[in-house]
Amino acid sequence: MTQSPAPTDEPTTDVPGIGDTFPDLTVETSMGERSLPDDYEDKWLVLFSHPGDFTPVCTSEFVAFEQRREEFEELNAELLGLSVDRVHSHIKWTEWIAENLDVDIQFPIIADDQGAVAQQLGMLHPGAGTATVRTVFVIDPEGTVRLRLTYPMEIGRNIDEVLRSLRALQKSDDDGVAAPADWPNNDKFGDQVLLSPPGTEADAQDRKAAAADDNDLNYYDWWFVTRDQ
Repeated sequence: MTQSPAPTDEPTTDVPGIGDTFPDLTVETSMGERSLPDDYEDKWLVLFSHPGDFTPVCTSEFVAFEQRREEFEELNAELLGLSVDRVHSHIKWTEWIAENLDVDIQFPIIADDQGAVAQQLGMLHPGAGTATVRTVFVIDPEGTVRLRLTYPMEIGRNIDEVLRSLRALQKSDDDGVAAPADWPNNDKFGDQVLLSPPGTEADAQDRKAAAADDNDLNYYDWWFVTRDQ
């Protein structure tokens, strides 16, 4: 199995960011070997890291992700966890969750006991050895990183925000629009979306004329136009 080099104290300089192609990785998981991102071709992948098994915040997050897993699947997205522990620890941990919290974890967890994958992906907490921060990658069906969120070890993630971001990315891709703050529940604009600003003076004039004839467009200025869904 191909893996990244063992972690070192040297800073990582080639961490994948938004717009980068996710690196090819072969990883061991609690449900068998996975090749990333190839095994998730034609699907969105939500990859999230945890500092370790049998820790309270991580356990609460795994329960939360599993409880929303079907919502991710309805968006053509698969969940994949990562923790700096061995497969046997992952299996025992998910058994504990099922027995004590009555939640059956049905997504795989990468076994990264040396922290090699976490280092390559920039998931390690500075000054904390192989402990990972709570990082989320959202990777599109073409294997491109579209979103990266990072939370400290002390704070659990907001699953609603991960789902909201995934829906917004898909809306942007499908309709060529942008999503305002708190979309689709913006206090001012509701579930309206934003049109990209025109690139020329002629386009700006055309946008104004189009808004006058289209009741779905809400014209505030040439660079700020919302559209009803």
